Amino acid sequence: MTTFLAVILTTLLSVTAMLALIRLYRGPSLIDRVVAADMLLATLVAAVGAEAAVHRHATTLPVLVAISMLGFVGSVSLVRFAVREGGGEA
Repeated sequence: MTTFLAVILTTLLSVTAMLALIRLYRGPSLIDRVVAADMLLATLVAAVGAEAAVHRHATTLPVLVAISMLGFVGSVSLVRFAVREGGGEA
């Protein structure tokens, strides 16, 4: 059962990451790319969290916090940049 669950989880996270990478590459706007990068980071957090849950250890918690903070700060700074460049439009 655990192996089956791991295969399903890996497949779903891989498909999610692939779709986010496609949107990151194709765009077409900066906001689309920001959302795709945010989704890719969220998928990475989910994968690391799932690995920690399956192996029952909490040593990756600082990594999860660091990746989450990186995603938040990056998204906020890119949106602020886009608003300044776009003439005040969100």
